[in-house]
Amino acid sequence: MLRKALGNRLAPEAATFLDMLADDGVMEFPYSPPGLATRLEGKAAIAQHLEGLADMIAFDRMGEPVIHATADPDVTIVEFEGFGRGVTTGESYDQRYISVIRTHAGRIVHYRDYWNPLVVLRALRGSAVVDALCEGGSDHG
Repeated sequence: MLRKALGNRLAPEAATFLDMLADDGVMEFPYSPPGLATRLEGKAAIAQHLEGLADMIAFDRMGEPVIHATADPDVTIVEFEGFGRGVTTGESYDQRYISVIRTHAGRIVHYRDYWNPLVVLRALRGSAVVDALCEGGSDHG
């Protein structure tokens, strides 16, 4: 999906996501709920995070990306969807993402990923936890 979205901004030999990353690449998750990473620095930290993610969410497929060009040729905005389920809960994981990706010299140097934290919590903790959180916040009379 990223190869399609970023095209010639990536080095031709970069086949996997980790291949696409610069060694000092950064990933940020501004809406990450407490207990989950908000910033990862370096390819090794990102690889470790992705390995842990596989134990939490089983992805079935990714949707077609919508690519938005920007005034900066090194920055691309990509909208896409991910579908799967929480590994321990079996809860559905139907997530929409907006990613702001900066590339340099054929590699991703910065990847800022925006997504709905409630979808993550539902997949990881279950519907009852998310429903209780949402109901608890509705007493603003």
